Amino acid sequence: MLSWAVRLEGRALWTENADIGVAVYGENLRKFGGTEYRRWDPSRSKLGAGIMRTKRDKSLLLPEEGSTVLYLGAGHGTSISHLHDHLCGANNDLGGRLIAVDLAPRCLRDLTHLAKTRPGLVPVLGDARKHSAWGVLLPRKVDWLFQDVAQSGQVEIFIDACQRFLNKGGTGLLSLKAASERWTGEGEETLFAKVAQKLNNNGFDVEESIKLTGYEDNHVLFVTRRVE
Repeated sequence: MLSWAVRLEGRALWTENADIGVAVYGENLRKFGGTEYRRWDPSRSKLGAGIMRTKRDKSLLLPEEGSTVLYLGAGHGTSISHLHDHLCGANNDLGGRLIAVDLAPRCLRDLTHLAKTRPGLVPVLGDARKHSAWGVLLPRKVDWLFQDVAQSGQVEIFIDACQRFLNKGGTGLLSLKAASERWTGEGEETLFAKVAQKLNNNGFDVEESIKLTGYEDNHVLFVTRRVE
């Protein structure tokens, strides 16, 4: 068990279903010891892929259960649903709060539908750059932030968001796609190394750079800790 709700069985990742009998994106449902779990498909989730690929303790990528977290670039809710299983549980018995921000109205519709049966999930239609429009939902800083936005300048967006919303000592996860960054002709390895250096220069310890090859090609998940 990686947490009370997340388990690894062989090469398959599962989360205890907070909405019994319901599959969010067509994933398999299975019972372990009489409890229903949903299979977490890492090929459809950067967070899931990072958990499968990390060389460290996999549980280090998960936030504390029952806490408040910020997820920028929430998409249609694949990763969000599994994160909610861990963070909130059924009927939000754990008291967690998952602020899920996305710029696309279609994604917000899916997230809003998901939130109807998953209390603690707070869908937000907003631009990850424009904190003033939705930042009021986070009156206090959080200890865990995940970013997966399909916009240029991802590193700057991440740094600004962490400076505004992430506590010192908190974990910030940045999913970076090479093609979304300003391309200057260097290879991917050089690009990702420059990103790691930029994060270090802006008050983050880069604890791990996880290549998601095989699940998400041309992607790296930077696992950072804010130190300044």
